[in-house]
Amino acid sequence: MPIELNAAQPDFEARFDALVKSKRDAEADMGDTVAKIIADVRARGDAALHDMNQKFDRVDSRKLGLRISDAEIDAAAAKVDAATMAALETAAERIRAFHARQKPSDDFYTDAQGVGLGHRWTPLDAAGLYVPGGKAAYPSSVLMNALPAMVAGVRRVAVCVPTPGEELNPLVMAALKLAGVHEVYRVGGAQAVAALAYGTESIKAVDKITGPGNAYVAAAKRQVFGQVGIDNPAGPSEILVVADKLNDPDWIAADLLSQAEHDEVAQSVLITDDADFAARVGHAVTARLASMPRGNIAAASWAKFGALITVPSLAAAPLLIDRIAPEHLELAIEDPEALAAHVRHAGAIFLGRYTPEAIGDYVAGPNHVLPTAGAARFASGLNLLDFMKRTTLVRCDAASLAKIGPAAAKLAEAEGLHAHGLSVTIRLDQT
Repeated sequence: MPIELNAAQPDFEARFDALVKSKRDAEADMGDTVAKIIADVRARGDAALHDMNQKFDRVDSRKLGLRISDAEIDAAAAKVDAATMAALETAAERIRAFHARQKPSDDFYTDAQGVGLGHRWTPLDAAGLYVPGGKAAYPSSVLMNALPAMVAGVRRVAVCVPTPGEELNPLVMAALKLAGVHEVYRVGGAQAVAALAYGTESIKAVDKITGPGNAYVAAAKRQVFGQVGIDNPAGPSEILVVADKLNDPDWIAADLLSQAEHDEVAQSVLITDDADFAARVGHAVTARLASMPRGNIAAASWAKFGALITVPSLAAAPLLIDRIAPEHLELAIEDPEALAAHVRHAGAIFLGRYTPEAIGDYVAGPNHVLPTAGAARFASGLNLLDFMKRTTLVRCDAASLAKIGPAAAKLAEAEGLHAHGLSVTIRLDQT
């Protein structure tokens, strides 16, 4: 059963603190295993990928080739029915449009001392995207990772996707085609991350790797960080719903289950100011679980990590929200904007009774790759700027150097860096 907390109870603070600090991604330490995989790929390149494809996914990539051809992608994508393809196109159009609005502007100006200062933005040369395979296919994640990179103007977008049993998932292939990525390879796991980070004979190294994956993929991304950039390592999914008694309990139950059905370690939390409403939502969740195709998964998540929290007033909710710093925050209340203004830490906020989190997973437009496990305290969701970098610009002439140079030389002297100061004063002597 989910835990039930009431802010009026004397043990609330201790129990809520335990909820916030609970670990949901306690996987066995796989660092050594992943390190060996990375080392093998670095040492043997394609040969290591071929061997691991055969071992883990029953794929003969020596015969098929590591790269998935455009013809193969087209053939698989053609299997997607017209209605689903239209939905993917709607999602792609909205995601592309939202991220295009994030494009930053360059700037250059001359300050009061005559120094020219500014910055310019440039896209990465190459990005590698990991697309998971296995229990479920997520074409929406393909679009959410690939389209920001494409809109940013990344010159080369390479994708690695596992293909168990040599099967290409039609939905994933359709999404890759729709996004317009440049290269797709049949390889998964930590070995795919290693290939993207260090390169092999067939797969050129990239500058940054993004995309969700299992614990081995997450561990590999952490280990290659520094060689390449990575996105925020994703943990189990989570949702926090703030709702009052004016909601239909069944609606809120569905929202909570939308994350619980991801996996057994997902977390769904309700905050409400009405204990009776919390109980009715709990009953609605139980009723829905009986008929859900992924009911066993959702039930395990709800029983172990679910929570129903009652507070005296919803005005108390922002402090609790900020301590959890949820990946997804739904405000199913009368004036969601007013409450949202007091929330500092959340990956994405969904405003109002008619904005279920799932709309953000697919077609709203903002990215659904969001910080988890409290990382919203210091991180943002995936966005266009993750595929761009800022370079600063400085320009002095003799007159402006004469104005600010002496201060630089004095600081260099204070730090004991002779050549630093000399590089300034040698020019000042000529003015």
